[in-house]
Amino acid sequence: MRIPQSVLHAVLVSALAAATAVDAGAAPAGEWAPARTDERKAVPNDPSPPARTEPRHVLPPLGKDEEGTIRRVELPEGVKAVAFTFDMCELSTVTTGCDMDVIAVLREEGIPATLFMGGKWMRTHAGRVRQLMREPLFEIGNHAWTHGNFGIMDAESMQEQIRFTQAQYEILRQEALREAGLPEEGDSAPVPKLFRFPYGRCCDEALAVVAANGMKAVQWSVVGEDGGDSSSRGNVQDVLRRIRPGDIILCHANRVPKGTAGLVKAVAGELRRRGYRFVTAGELLEMGKPQRTRNGYFMVPGDNLPLDTKFGIDGTGRRN
Repeated sequence: MRIPQSVLHAVLVSALAAATAVDAGAAPAGEWAPARTDERKAVPNDPSPPARTEPRHVLPPLGKDEEGTIRRVELPEGVKAVAFTFDMCELSTVTTGCDMDVIAVLREEGIPATLFMGGKWMRTHAGRVRQLMREPLFEIGNHAWTHGNFGIMDAESMQEQIRFTQAQYEILRQEALREAGLPEEGDSAPVPKLFRFPYGRCCDEALAVVAANGMKAVQWSVVGEDGGDSSSRGNVQDVLRRIRPGDIILCHANRVPKGTAGLVKAVAGELRRRGYRFVTAGELLEMGKPQRTRNGYFMVPGDNLPLDTKFGIDGTGRRN
């Protein structure tokens, strides 16, 4: 028997609210206020592989027609919906944070969102991840183990980046289910079904590898943060000018960009006034025709190529 996701979330909330997490990077379950371990570099860095390097649940491969990275979705006439997405990731050489101010805005405003998590980041913030898993507003996607650059990595490394992350998610998901007294075989979200390329970088081989692992590659059509204070009036107005129905909005919740919480609150408030509704990326894909490309980038083709030489030979932070 499959357990409905709504029931799973309700039981997890009840069972975990009384539990106290003891692992690195964790916070007492049920407490959503920012904690010291949510800060950047607050948790010691661990570059080792996950405790299990292969997921037990393997998704069926996608067809050739589903290869490609999705930038936005063409919606039926009159449908006004967008998906907020947040990358939560770190390199092999450093730990980053968990932006609970962003999470607070999403929960307080009732905004569904897709959280693309790096596998190593999940392990750093294991307690937070279990909290986020039980919040029904959130969908979790795979954002590679240590933010590897799929435009320059070899196929074996791509597989590791994907499968290490699937396995780490599975470990934490199983822990959450056991804490709640639920059977693992009834889980409706045993592993992520969506993948986001780090740096937006990909190539034909990378697209094939992701599809072979059964995941749809989801990029973005609107970059939310601007490198400064993203909540500034100028940036908010710029983001609002660029948004149209079917867009996928890129933001972060790892405490690297500044002002993301303020940006999201301001943009979401104005979009609601304009009649928009918010859905997860997975829901958006089901509402219309996904627009795919075989070339990943931020805003214009080629704008992410300089990053190929910035974060080591494979984009994970390693230098050799």
